[in-house]
Amino acid sequence: MDPALGPPPNPTSSLARLAARGHWGIKRGLDNIRALLAELDHPEDAFPVVLLGGTNGKGSTGAFLAHALKAGGYRVGWTTSPHLVHPRERVWLAGSCLGASDLEAALGRVFEAEGRAGLQATYFELMIAAALCAFREREVEIAVVEVGLGGRWDATNACDPILSILTSVGLDHTAMLGETREAIAREKLCIARDGRPLVLGPDLDPAWILPLLECSPRLCPAPAVVADEVAWDRTLVAGQPLGLPGGHQVQNLATALEGLRRLAGLGFPVLPAQAAQGFAEARIPGRLWKVPGLGGVWMDGAHNPHGAEALARHALACGLRPHLFVGSMGDKDLRGVAEALMRMRPLSLTFVRGDDPRYASLDALREAWGAPVAPGLDLARAVAALRTFHAEPVLITGSLYLLGDLLAALGVDPAAGPQGY
Repeated sequence: MDPALGPPPNPTSSLARLAARGHWGIKRGLDNIRALLAELDHPEDAFPVVLLGGTNGKGSTGAFLAHALKAGGYRVGWTTSPHLVHPRERVWLAGSCLGASDLEAALGRVFEAEGRAGLQATYFELMIAAALCAFREREVEIAVVEVGLGGRWDATNACDPILSILTSVGLDHTAMLGETREAIAREKLCIARDGRPLVLGPDLDPAWILPLLECSPRLCPAPAVVADEVAWDRTLVAGQPLGLPGGHQVQNLATALEGLRRLAGLGFPVLPAQAAQGFAEARIPGRLWKVPGLGGVWMDGAHNPHGAEALARHALACGLRPHLFVGSMGDKDLRGVAEALMRMRPLSLTFVRGDDPRYASLDALREAWGAPVAPGLDLARAVAALRTFHAEPVLITGSLYLLGDLLAALGVDPAAGPQGY
C-alpha cells in the first residue's frame, strides 16, 4: 500500500466496480444518462449549471470560474476530467476534492439506480451522475460542469445549463467528432441552449462559428472579450498573480471573466476583488504544475497540437529550454504535437510508454519526432530516472494519462494539494 494514496479499494466496492468499467467506453446518445438521472430523481435539476466545453482551455477556465464563485461566497460544485491518480479529483466541492468515502457513497447510489433501470452505463456516465448526486446532497448553489468529449452526445449535455461556454475548437478526437474544425464545432455547439447566453473564447470568431449552430439555431451569444483589450487586465489583477501559470491562461481568464459577467446578470454577482482572489487561488494539477518533492520537475498535459503550441509559446516567452519526457496516446496527432514542442529546442528528449495498450509505441514516438535514437523508458524506469535526474528544468508532457501514471508510481496525490486544487 502506498501511504500517499491510501489502501486499494475493496474488490466489491463501488470504486472497484467503477474501475472495472474501464475509462475508454464511449456511448453515443443521451438516453442512457437521462434514464440514469431520472432513476436518481434528477439531481441535475437541483442547482443551476454552467456547461463548459472546448478542445483546450476548459479545465483552466473551469478552475478560474469555480474559484472566483467560491471567493464570491457561493457554494460551488465543479466537475473536471480526466483525473490523474484518483477519480475523486474529478469532483470539487466548496473548495476541496470530494473525499474517497463520499465518492464511494455517491457511486453506490448510482450503481443501485443503474441496476434498477437495467442500464449499462459508461465510466464517464457513472462519474457525472455521482458528481451531480454529491452536489445535490451538499446543496451547492451553482455547478460548473465540464464536458468530457464533444458536446452533442456527451453525458454532461443531459444538464439544462443557464450559461454555456465554449473555450476553443481544434482538431482532436477526429475519429469521433469529425475531420474538420467545422464538424467539431457543430458537435461542441450543441451544449448551447436557445435563449440562454453562450460565451465564446477569444479565438472563436462569431462570424465563423455562429452559422455552424445546429442544435440551437436561435441563440444570441455573448462572445468573450480578448483579455488585453479590457481595462481589468491592468487593474483587476494588479499585484495579484494568477494561480495558473502560462501566457495562454490570459485567454482562459478572459473567457472566465466573460462568464462571470453573464452570471452576474443571472443572479450570481461576484465583486472584482473577489474575482481577483479566486483567480489567484485557482489550481489544477497537470497544467504547468510543479511536481511535489521532485525539485525542478514540471508537468503539463499538452496532448494535442493546440495545447502543445500554447506550452511552447510559454516556454519561449520565458526563455525555457527543458529536458523533455514525452508520452502520448496512440490516437493523437503525434507529429503535430512534436512539431509544436520541438520549438522549445529541448536540451534532451526521453520517451515514456505506459502499460496501457492505448499508449503510442516508442517506435511511433521516435518516428513522429524524427528522433530515432532517443531513449525510451517504461514507467518504472522513468520514475527512477526522474528521482535521480539532477539537471533542471524537466518537463513531462504529451498526455494527462502519462502524468497520472507517473504520479501514481511516485506516490503523489494531486488532490492533497492546496484546497484540493
